[in-house]
Amino acid sequence: MSIVLYNTLSARKEVFEPLQPDRVTMYVCGPTVYNLAHIGNARPVVVFDVLFRLLQTRYREVIYARNITDVDDKIIAAARDSGRGIEDVTAEFTDKYREDMAALNALPPTLEPHATHHIDGMIALTETLLAKGHAYVSEGHVLFAVESMPDYGRLSGRSLDDMLAGARVEVADYKRHPGDFVLWKPASAEDPGWDSPWGRGRPGWHLECSAMIRAHLGETIDIHGGGRDLIFPHHENEIAQSRCAHGGDYVRYWMHNAYLDIDGEKMSKSLGNFRTVRELLAHYRGEVLRFALLSAHYRSPLNFSTDLLAQAEANLDSFYTALRGVQDVSESDDIDLSAEGFYGALEDDLNTPLAIAELHALAKQLHKAADADKPRLKARLLAAGRLLGILQQAPEAWLQGGAAADDIAPEAIEALIAERQAAKQDKDYARADAIRQQLLDAGVELEDGREGTLWRRA
Repeated sequence: MSIVLYNTLSARKEVFEPLQPDRVTMYVCGPTVYNLAHIGNARPVVVFDVLFRLLQTRYREVIYARNITDVDDKIIAAARDSGRGIEDVTAEFTDKYREDMAALNALPPTLEPHATHHIDGMIALTETLLAKGHAYVSEGHVLFAVESMPDYGRLSGRSLDDMLAGARVEVADYKRHPGDFVLWKPASAEDPGWDSPWGRGRPGWHLECSAMIRAHLGETIDIHGGGRDLIFPHHENEIAQSRCAHGGDYVRYWMHNAYLDIDGEKMSKSLGNFRTVRELLAHYRGEVLRFALLSAHYRSPLNFSTDLLAQAEANLDSFYTALRGVQDVSESDDIDLSAEGFYGALEDDLNTPLAIAELHALAKQLHKAADADKPRLKARLLAAGRLLGILQQAPEAWLQGGAAADDIAPEAIEALIAERQAAKQDKDYARADAIRQQLLDAGVELEDGREGTLWRRA
């Protein structure tokens, strides 16, 4: 079966065929590094990490670029407010972003281009647009003329007037049309800036991605991803710049994940429901956050809540419990991914809910399997986990981990288990039952088996 992806540009699912038979190029918009990443920022990271893993099983070379925007009005404001240098701010939050995404089991991208390392390419792109009549200079700014592109707005599927209604566009006197967007803007002596033919300045946000894509991946790439909030104006403007400058398709498959709400409401600082990944990691393991983000199809809205996180942890516990039962079984090495239901689910536009349902079926089979069937079932469950970026830990470590600061320590648990075992040998079953209940009250469940008593945090 072929990989099928929903292309925002055509508004339908399409069979994925890369430009080169055994090489895939993919670019996903990364962070503007002035603050900690919030959980909404994490959704595209996790979604496209799954796609990255899937593509690597099919193609010899997959080049995945995710940029770092390290020059922006918000960065300048954050540096000014904190009394720090811009480089200090961007370095700090770049490092923290990488740490937080790694905690979600996201693989590092192949490339991580920084905007400030590509200024020459941005200036060259702007010069090309001016020479071809798609841009103009006004009051020290260089702007793209949206009316110069006949099919501007094709990605969002709306007319120019419709797109401008309520959209994030800056209305300014120096624009010929309200929808014209900045390619290059003047910079004050105090702010970051670079010499250019139009004076000292810095690039517009949209220009950065077009220049970095061309520098590292070429004039036409296979996949461009991001949140659906980027469709307009960011991705619409990327298309305009790149196609008007260089021709071609620019991007062959556009993919966008849907929004994430917090407890049924849009996440915002004004509502007090703004949740950073780092804040959530203080209370939940990264794999729990990742599983929660994958629980809905990437094109469907996701209501992120404590109930969702509790369900995600319970699901992971069930998978790790199944794996703990076969931790001494060697997994089979002859799995045919193309025949697996979970693989077919991901081939169908990253249907992660269906893939997770397949994991539940495998775990159930593993619980009931005869010894001869366990190596293959274990291998299938672990292969599914690898594609989804979960089940990477030793089962015992997972089931006994995740303790809060005030939880009973593992050493104390083991001591009570030993005391319970001694009570059972002395036929003091009342004491043994009391210890089991004591541990259960402390959030620890016991499981008696042929190999002794195992425990897990409930």
